[in-house]
Amino acid sequence: MFQLSQQDIHIGAAASDKQEAIRQVAAALTQAGRVSEGYVDGMLARELQTSTYLGNGIAIPHGTTDTRDLVLDTGVQVFQFPQGIAWGEGQTAYVVIGIAARSDEHLSLLRQLTHVLSDDSVAERLAKTDSTEELRSLLMGEKNAAEFLFDTQLIAVDVAAENLITLQALNAGRLKEMGAVDNAFVSDVISRKPLNLGQGIWLSDSTEGNLKSAATVSRAQQAFDLEGEKVSMLLTISVADDQPLNVLNYLSDLLIANNAERLLTADPVGVLALLTSEVEEQANVLTAEYVIRNEHGLHARPGTALVNVIKQFSSEITVTNLDGSGKPANGRSLMKVVALGVKKGHHLRFTASGEDAELALKTIGEAIAEGLGEGA
Repeated sequence: MFQLSQQDIHIGAAASDKQEAIRQVAAALTQAGRVSEGYVDGMLARELQTSTYLGNGIAIPHGTTDTRDLVLDTGVQVFQFPQGIAWGEGQTAYVVIGIAARSDEHLSLLRQLTHVLSDDSVAERLAKTDSTEELRSLLMGEKNAAEFLFDTQLIAVDVAAENLITLQALNAGRLKEMGAVDNAFVSDVISRKPLNLGQGIWLSDSTEGNLKSAATVSRAQQAFDLEGEKVSMLLTISVADDQPLNVLNYLSDLLIANNAERLLTADPVGVLALLTSEVEEQANVLTAEYVIRNEHGLHARPGTALVNVIKQFSSEITVTNLDGSGKPANGRSLMKVVALGVKKGHHLRFTASGEDAELALKTIGEAIAEGLGEGA
């Protein structure tokens, strides 16, 4: 994982405009031995091509592909501007993260940072803190809630199971493998009958051995009966904080609306979306899948191009990286799109709901085929 040192952080900085702010960041990257002289020209040129403002008061200026050979070592320099820097289109940046990267290695760095910065409360604290150590800790996620473990790798569908104990063992073993629970949890969960929530959905948990908050799902290939009760899917959760409650709330809403069938027919990406976000009824939703061909994936420039296409339409549009976590992201948020960590060859699923959904998906597909501003 990328590590950020206090020497990379400059708090209480001031600049008259974003060009001056970028020059300060570039000078710091040069002084730190990350780039050669001249990289600043690429950073300024990049800003003319497309804004590097991410949202939540954060900008990530970086060089163009033409100046990538001036990068000596991947790294960042972080500048905090408490008074704010006008970044265009009514946007104000309070934290500017200058990036030096030789190839697509910066995507993992961006994914880590934007995961932290997507939290509005954290972004506000970044702008106001007067402590270098606190700013570093916030960026590294050390002062945020622990990560909630739940992605498509923890969802199994079409499991060949004819009894509930098989689903219990699979889920408990999966959580144990992820380091979310210990042996006490596994023993307790397997020894007790899960709770029947109705409509074929069951829930298991334990008060013992919860190390991290996590959730996992196993869905039987064919529903079966247990003492006259239908069994189709088992959700198992480990609870170290209140994050799993969000999953239970989404599940409860589906059950109250008698919509459990949506969980029983969706693929892993769909199951994850249903249990972590509001998902429109399928009748009102259109989806399309496209492959990203950009050499360096969805870094800031093509990411911005994609978001700008999406913003042309009134439909609600989410983006899911099928080769990533599988969690849907708001297509109108550059920060959340970049945080998907999309690399060349990754498959993206776009879900749109609204009166112009069909045209939106068609236009998105055409933009991706044309290279999102970087050529086909």
